[in-house]
Amino acid sequence: MAEQVLAAVRTAPGRTELREFPMPEIPDDGALLKVEVAGICGTDVKMYGKPPFADPVIMGHENVGVIAKAGRTFTERKGLAEGDRVFVEHYVGCFRCAWCHQGEYRHCEATDWRTNPDARRYGYTSANHPHHLWGGFSQYLYLPWNSVTHRVPDGVSAELAGLVTPLSNGIEWALVTAGVGYASTVLIQGPGQQGLSQVVACKQAGARLVIVTGTTRDAARLSLARELGADHVVDVTREDALTRIMDLTGGRGVDVVLDCTAGAGTAPVLLGIDALKRREGTLVAQGELAAFPDFPMKKLTEKSIALKSARGHSYRSCELALEQLASGRFPLERLSTHSFPLTEVDRAIRTVGGESGEDAVHVSLLPWAAA
Repeated sequence: MAEQVLAAVRTAPGRTELREFPMPEIPDDGALLKVEVAGICGTDVKMYGKPPFADPVIMGHENVGVIAKAGRTFTERKGLAEGDRVFVEHYVGCFRCAWCHQGEYRHCEATDWRTNPDARRYGYTSANHPHHLWGGFSQYLYLPWNSVTHRVPDGVSAELAGLVTPLSNGIEWALVTAGVGYASTVLIQGPGQQGLSQVVACKQAGARLVIVTGTTRDAARLSLARELGADHVVDVTREDALTRIMDLTGGRGVDVVLDCTAGAGTAPVLLGIDALKRREGTLVAQGELAAFPDFPMKKLTEKSIALKSARGHSYRSCELALEQLASGRFPLERLSTHSFPLTEVDRAIRTVGGESGEDAVHVSLLPWAAA
């Protein structure tokens, strides 16, 4: 095994450098992952352009790879062996607090970089911390005893497994947070990787009607939404979205609105509130809006709308995502549109951010691919 590990390090806003790190010593309860795929999402774009702190960071929080080296206690505790392909969640909880004991380690203080400067979370942790390799934009990733791993089923490629994060988010937000189930009617706003993943989750759960909205620029994605099971798509720049939604629902409105527009302003939220049924609808939002002047609280309460936030995923949702990928029921490989080698991290992130003009849905970084 190589003595040095090559990684792409964010050193300043919008700037990445290739650096070498020493191969870390692996304790008996730790392991080393040879990274095959690191997915890139909109959060990476935000963190790249406006880092929350100045320390150097190896980004990359959607990671798939093969166990290259593991201590005996690690393999016994995890039920894994060297050579196994795994998906690694980005949370690194303490597994002692109340949240962790409930299985909600995503809420653990030990992995929340927003409130804990010493937190561990893949793609967000300073490379100055011990073991250095805390992000997937690297040839190897350090796995401590409290990393959360999922074995990838046979027949699921590394690049396909790279879709687990958006797909598990879609499952968590649609099925768990919003409660979509048999005969539900659903409006999904925004046909990005999260929105498209929610189409799959809703159809698998038995939703009766799935409507996806987007803009003219999203034409290819709206077409893909239809392939993945959406019953209707609406171009909000070409027709009155609320009128169309009410026509499609016989004037009743939808049971659930899933807002995946990620910072597109207040219009999607306002549309969602109006498009929900007369009473007891559910609106799930990602919370990208820093402020919302004149929020229609009166209308929200009059309609008894449950407003919920979309935040991360659970262990079960990741397992369901892997099962979905292994089933082959939906053409999920269509979500994976671009891949880049380690040397082109900057270009990869900017492609996700739309700077290249290419229509990228899900972008993968391949640390071992030739430049």
